[in-house]
Amino acid sequence: MTTEALYKLYAEHPVICTDTRKITAGCLFFALKGENFDGNFFAQKALDDGAAFAIIDQAGLQKDERYIVVPDVLEALQDLARFHRRQFDFPVIGITGTNGKTTTKELFKSVLSQKFKTYATTGNLNNHIGVPLTLLSLPKDTELAIIEMGANHKKEIEFLCTIARPTHGLITNVGKAHLEGFGGFEGVKTAKGELYSFLKENDGVTFINQDNPHLVEMYGSGNGRVVRYGTLSGDGVKGEIVENDPFLTIDWFSGERTHRVKTNLTGTYNLENIVAAITVGLFFELSEDQINAGINSYIPGNNRSQIIKTESNTLICDYYNANPSSMAVAIDNLAAISANKKTLILGDMFELGEDAAAEHKAVLDKALSIDVDERIFVGKEFFHAGSQINARFYMTTEDAFNGLKDNPITNSVVLIKGSRSMKMETLVELL
Repeated sequence: MTTEALYKLYAEHPVICTDTRKITAGCLFFALKGENFDGNFFAQKALDDGAAFAIIDQAGLQKDERYIVVPDVLEALQDLARFHRRQFDFPVIGITGTNGKTTTKELFKSVLSQKFKTYATTGNLNNHIGVPLTLLSLPKDTELAIIEMGANHKKEIEFLCTIARPTHGLITNVGKAHLEGFGGFEGVKTAKGELYSFLKENDGVTFINQDNPHLVEMYGSGNGRVVRYGTLSGDGVKGEIVENDPFLTIDWFSGERTHRVKTNLTGTYNLENIVAAITVGLFFELSEDQINAGINSYIPGNNRSQIIKTESNTLICDYYNANPSSMAVAIDNLAAISANKKTLILGDMFELGEDAAAEHKAVLDKALSIDVDERIFVGKEFFHAGSQINARFYMTTEDAFNGLKDNPITNSVVLIKGSRSMKMETLVELL
């Protein structure tokens, strides 16, 4: 079946499902494959549960006209999303970067929703499957879309741009993450910079943090359309933190006017994400009041810089993921917060390849350089990097759980950060 013919079916059945546990009546089931499953063998169940058609790539499993056979199910899904993208002309903002993608995306959505019917990537649907699913799930009344694009190897952002075709875009930052896949930090810059290349080649608008020399260098010269933002230097929208207790209050400047907004975000590193959202709001001609309302109403979730107040402590829950760059700014933020007592609980970082030992040692050294009352390190990499140091080290999260039972922490601001696989959230109930 051609993409055009498949698109006619999609127009009649505009809900896509890839998981038989989430089948809805009349949907199209795409039988994707994974490392441990083959969706082709679930096609009958999807149809029995109400799917209108099942798109498969094993012809031998076809039983009736409800089975649509294609050469490759994943490619069919991606081509369908590409075709669908060409049917609309509203702005599509592409966001990538090492850290802060999801927070920035949610800030953009909160701000732009004050004026437009705005839809954005949900959850972590930011890869070669998630981006097509996001595009194909956009409601018909969409006026502006925000597409998050993740990558762990070169050419991935370039590929996602061929599907999403962003008209506007932003790279939050570049740092040391997925070093194994990218082949080092320069590889990270090359890979993320693929968004800049697409926007320049397609007359798109690029938002650039002028304070970040890596981003300025990556964009380079050329005739592209650029909108700049930063802190207190240079052109464009600027912002500064006036309070961090631990929620941020910022002043932002556009022209000669100063505006103040209170946020529900913690982390000095979020200043650039907030200013980016303000910049985008102004670009799309929102009023200052609309922008501030959007910033103020955003409450972070999903364990990204999320504040939880317990009976004993104030927790900064930032354990959705971790890499050397995000660890460094999280540690700096804890140092900047005013509190009578502070505690660091850091878990191992993953996907660092041969740099793992050196990067864990660097984070350990940074953690030792700031004034906190207690430091706790969890995981084999941290243990091997410095178990002889005067701090608490645990080989596993389970060991840390038992250690916190025996030696509880009270009346402290506690930063909890580590890679997702460390399951640092299991420690929260003891804090």
